[in-house]
Amino acid sequence: MLGARVRRTGSEVAVAHVRESLDGPDLLVWARGCRTDLELRRAEIDALNVFPIADADTGTNLLATMRAAVATAERAVLDVEDVTSHLVAQALARGATTGARGNSGIILSQVLRGIAEAVVAGPLTGVRLQEALLRSAVLVRTGLSAPVEGTILTVLDRAAAAAAEVTEPSLAEVARSAAEGAAHALSRTPTQLGVLRAAGVVDAGARGLLVLLDCLVTEVCGEAPARVRYTRGELADQGPHRRPDDGTEQGANLPARSGDIDHERVRDGAADGRERRTPDPRGEHDHREQDADPHFEVMYVISGTDEIAAGGLRDRLAVLGDSVVVVGDGDSTWSAHVHCRDAGAAIEAGLAVGTVTSIRIESFAVTAPHSGHHEHGHHAHGTDWLAARHAHSGTGAREHAALPDQVASGAGDRLSRPISRDAVPVTGGARDGRVFGDPAARGALADRGVLAVVAGAAATRLFEDGGAVVLRGDRQVDTSALLTAIRRMPHREVLVLPNGALPAQELVAVGVAARDGSRDVLLLPSASMVQGLAALAVHDRGRIAVDDAFAMSEAAATTRWGALRAARVRALTMVGMCSPGDGLGLVGQDVVVIDPDVVGAGRILLDRMLGLGGELVTLLMGADAGPELAQVLADHVTAGFPGVEVVVYSGGQQVDLVQIGVE
Repeated sequence: MLGARVRRTGSEVAVAHVRESLDGPDLLVWARGCRTDLELRRAEIDALNVFPIADADTGTNLLATMRAAVATAERAVLDVEDVTSHLVAQALARGATTGARGNSGIILSQVLRGIAEAVVAGPLTGVRLQEALLRSAVLVRTGLSAPVEGTILTVLDRAAAAAAEVTEPSLAEVARSAAEGAAHALSRTPTQLGVLRAAGVVDAGARGLLVLLDCLVTEVCGEAPARVRYTRGELADQGPHRRPDDGTEQGANLPARSGDIDHERVRDGAADGRERRTPDPRGEHDHREQDADPHFEVMYVISGTDEIAAGGLRDRLAVLGDSVVVVGDGDSTWSAHVHCRDAGAAIEAGLAVGTVTSIRIESFAVTAPHSGHHEHGHHAHGTDWLAARHAHSGTGAREHAALPDQVASGAGDRLSRPISRDAVPVTGGARDGRVFGDPAARGALADRGVLAVVAGAAATRLFEDGGAVVLRGDRQVDTSALLTAIRRMPHREVLVLPNGALPAQELVAVGVAARDGSRDVLLLPSASMVQGLAALAVHDRGRIAVDDAFAMSEAAATTRWGALRAARVRALTMVGMCSPGDGLGLVGQDVVVIDPDVVGAGRILLDRMLGLGGELVTLLMGADAGPELAQVLADHVTAGFPGVEVVVYSGGQQVDLVQIGVE
């Protein structure tokens, strides 16, 4: 139902249609708008993420969760004539619960569940929006084992309270009041949580919630609220939510001290002029220590259980770790999340109360930035492609000036890597009773270099931008060439990314020959360039060499890789006879797909590789790949595998039309 209000624009009068309610199709339009705006704000939100783990993925998680919610809702309305608000909202809640990514994604699912429960009897109105926000706030707090103030919880509470204060609850007024209440509360989160204050940021999850509420205002009122781009640093005089986002790079900065925010005290109840701060249960600097102790993020979906059993699971997970959330979709599906050191025990706890599916285990030892080493770790290069990869564990950047032909689509998370069988063993290690690579001064940069064998001019730039020295492998590289390149390295420690240039036995021989009294050499298990890129993304000279080599080896070995080629001659493969021009899909070194259409072979290959799971697909395009191939393959992944992110780079290699990495 529509109303209207008049606003003046110079000498003209514009009429903005204001909705009095949102039916099913309207709610789906709102959800799609949330998905779009989360895409636009992902890097901003990722950069704000310092709590509970500073892994810079909150925006990515929220986007992946909303994409899963929208995809489920779109499937639910197919061939349905009467698309009700409850049908759409319930599908959004179900999709968000089963497809939730991270702590923030699970909380988002409860916001959608609150809306679903409020619209059982009809479309979303002002009164029902008030009910939805109040119910969401209760659901979120119930689902958490240890609620912490200064987070999305506080901001959701304030949004619900602001909505409830509207005495004549039209949908427009309730939506606007909720969004402004959330914006005011967001600006105060650094005064309530020490880790935010220390970093000079607002809460990342709460910023994502504000995106959803602003999208609701846009859908209802026809106009988007003006917001700034929230960034780290000192507070601008106007406050972080006062200055409109005009699309420039100059956004209002955020508070680094609790006393910087004072313009919202009356609205938030501090009329006496004193700040009401909630003590940070972790302390102001404890977050720097928690990253140093590697542990796991465990998530899974549970069915065949009930509210009582879910509560028991919540209590059990709280004993095993922290950041515990166990929530349901209001029907029959539950989602669990915990940060813990014993991932097996967390899964067993779920198995004790129901049927467990969609298990995700991610190691912060690999995926989180290493605190204390940022100044000389993998962020030090400041390169475009490295920033792109670290959208999952670092900066969250998505624009790459050096790579104009890059395509990014889908939604990822931190890197979750199944183990590959193609890895060659890491050679080297302790020698003469001395731990290899232990820097003389623990706080100093190690004298360590990375040598990578690379084919293709564009791929060479990628590796060089990532800090590696490149040995060009456009033609066959032999052991002599690799040994010479290692000996020319000026570093005391050398990590080698062979990228499939030589078989394992020859690499071992090179490693033995290359080591001498002045140089230690480690050969890492990268069987392809996409595996080499995954390894280089976690390289950190701030660590001792064995730790650096282990992290890089794990990143490489747990990246499944394949390639798309065009057959040049008639030949017999393990899956049959191919003819010249046929598309060949390889997993590792084995042909698994033959198709007369090269693009068709690429689609089938991606389906098979992603059939085992995956969150991030890297496409390294060869010199002979047409400009449309990357877009076609990226679109295929996005359409067929919601929540999977695709990143495309120019490689310029000759043999493979595309090298594919699945992480």
